[in-house]
Amino acid sequence: MTCQRGWQLVVLMFLPLFLAACAQTPGKGDDVPSAPPPPKVDNAQSPGDEAACRLDDIEYAVGTPLGDTSGDALARQSGAEQVRVLRPGEVATMEHRPGRLNIHLDDNDVIEELRCG
Repeated sequence: MTCQRGWQLVVLMFLPLFLAACAQTPGKGDDVPSAPPPPKVDNAQSPGDEAACRLDDIEYAVGTPLGDTSGDALARQSGAEQVRVLRPGEVATMEHRPGRLNIHLDDNDVIEELRCG
């Protein structure tokens, strides 16, 4: 019984020392490095971005099945550098790319909408 009580006393004596070693010392915090500033994003569009994709040249394709008109042909006619076909319920990223043609289809693979970006 005395041996158990002796260990309890030793633990109780050293417990505050362990806790004090883990505690932060109060101060101004000048010595703590701060996080780097967030990167700057340039959202400004260059002058040629507006002409990267021309929807006026391919509006005829809305309402037609995608199989009748290929995405590559629509890209060539619109001047788009990339084509992305989006079906209902598909997940897509939201970044804006002026040179990308987005072809939105319905459940029957009929072109519902054409967008640049």
